[in-house]
Amino acid sequence: MFETLNTKIYKWANDNVPWTNVYGLARSIMALSTALTLALNDSSIFFRPGAGQETPYCNGTYSIFCTVPNNHIYLNLIRWICVILLLVVVSGWRPRLTGIIHWWISYSLQVSAMTIDGGEQVSAVFTLLLLPITLTDSRKWHWENIKTGTDLINKKDLYFRVIALTTFVFIRIQIAILYFNSATAKLADQDWLNGTAVYYYAQDPMLGFPPLLHTLFNDFLSSPLVVIPTWGTLIIQLLLFAFLFSPKLYRKYMFIIAILMHEIFAVMFGLISFSMIMLGILILYLRPLEKQFHFSLGKRFYISHLFMKRGDAGKSL
Repeated sequence: MFETLNTKIYKWANDNVPWTNVYGLARSIMALSTALTLALNDSSIFFRPGAGQETPYCNGTYSIFCTVPNNHIYLNLIRWICVILLLVVVSGWRPRLTGIIHWWISYSLQVSAMTIDGGEQVSAVFTLLLLPITLTDSRKWHWENIKTGTDLINKKDLYFRVIALTTFVFIRIQIAILYFNSATAKLADQDWLNGTAVYYYAQDPMLGFPPLLHTLFNDFLSSPLVVIPTWGTLIIQLLLFAFLFSPKLYRKYMFIIAILMHEIFAVMFGLISFSMIMLGILILYLRPLEKQFHFSLGKRFYISHLFMKRGDAGKSL
């Protein structure tokens, strides 16, 4: 029995490569979101007194923002250092090294700063969960593709693949639980049950619609049609949980629907960084690892077109 199990594990690891540009694109989008958040906001936005305590909050934490004095000159310096480091993560260079850096910055922003949209918390959790994958990724760039079906060289390669593939399974389960918890928590709120929650969110002075959008959609929000986006959000989140068990063939359709939902949130409620983080999460959840992105198609077309032009020029000579 154990011999059969070992054979199945070997075949699973040999036939599936965890380190593809699928997870590479996901972590680049997540890192870009955090980089933009830090670049576009002064330290005084993140680190200001709130709830009776000073920020950055440093008690019992290992935040990068706690390595300097509590002064906005130093905090802004650290902020820009983090932006530069995150852009290195976005580039895809050495995931084995930058994975730790990415998590540390995300963790530091979550525990030390005053944030409200939830994207930083999601990023801190999933950059931590990605560590077993990044630490076992020996590629120089996370955009590189590794062919599936190549025989594993030694036991270390086998162990690394099993660790990374198992982590991906755990991440998908965690994402499914995230959406399930989000949906079931809403079901305990009367406004979500009666279909009016989106109306009240739109009126919120901090997270509500901007004035122009509020004017454009006020009649819609005040009509019975407001139940469509309210109950539609619940249905989509429950479907996202159910897609944990769906065949890979159908995931792409749910991927499009989920992206539309989050991008509508981004436009209507200004949750840009949150939507970008969730885009990265959805890639990890709904994009099969073997369905690698082919970013070089345009480049190959340009190069081939260039050589064709040179060839024609040579013939004319």
